Amino acid sequence: MSPVKSLRTLLHNADLAKAAGAHNPLTAQLVEQAGFDVVWASGLEIAASLGVPDANILSMNECLAVARAMVEKVSVPVLADCDSGFGGIGNVVHMVRSYEAAGVQGVCIEDKTFPKLNSFVAGNQALVPIEDFAGKIAAAVATRVSEEFVIVARIEAFISGYGLDEALRRAEAYELAGADALLIHSKLKTPDEIYSFCSAYAGDLPIVVVPTTYNSVTMEELRAAGASLAIYANQGLRGAITSIRQIFDSILAEGTAAPVEGQLAPLGEVFQYQDVAALLSAEDRFESIGQGVAKQILNSAGDEPRNADVVER
Repeated sequence: MSPVKSLRTLLHNADLAKAAGAHNPLTAQLVEQAGFDVVWASGLEIAASLGVPDANILSMNECLAVARAMVEKVSVPVLADCDSGFGGIGNVVHMVRSYEAAGVQGVCIEDKTFPKLNSFVAGNQALVPIEDFAGKIAAAVATRVSEEFVIVARIEAFISGYGLDEALRRAEAYELAGADALLIHSKLKTPDEIYSFCSAYAGDLPIVVVPTTYNSVTMEELRAAGASLAIYANQGLRGAITSIRQIFDSILAEGTAAPVEGQLAPLGEVFQYQDVAALLSAEDRFESIGQGVAKQILNSAGDEPRNADVVER
């Protein structure tokens, strides 16, 4: 589908834009239905849904297939989490071409080494040199076909144990390289690092934040601090895990599914997300057309249907 509003427009609106994570077309539809402005094709969620770590285990094509399927089902922009670009500069070039051709409205790449590790996992969170990542950003910008395709540079300085100065140095370099927005990440339980960055950043790019650990901060507070987009990156998946576990536990404990029925979406709603009505309508329409064509042929031939002959052929 073509988005009603472009991602670039949303990033430059006066109001805070809101995104939520999804890992398949169904959850992407739920994101849009809830009223979020953007679908975040979450690397963590996609990896978790396939039972593997968020550590570049999945190939670019596997992640791209999910993002492409999301685009086909929603009318809001899809912003894809593309880790550290799936490799070097050549990989970034291929990635941008592929995601833009799929209808994704933007990609976010981070300045950690490849393969990356999820930012909230204890382990190697090493950054690449500033000049190396600036080269990736420049390559991404030069590769895109449309100016509407957004390149978000994700700064992991705080995640890797560096301070504000390093985050600001990287922000300046990535802006000079042509990035369209900056995502500043933090794993603190308070938004202090985010506020410090927003206050000290002297550039012109929209700032993207991910309030996963500092979850008590409000949207109004984030906007007042200078954020343009807030991504609620994984709450949907985590909520689904809890809900599904409770349903399954209850069925086994009660020995029947009856007590949980009131907590379940009706099958009719599932069919709506699958576009079953469109399928049935298409079958009715084109079966009727096919029957009409066959009737015309038979009438012009002056013959009756010979179903046995058709089957044998």
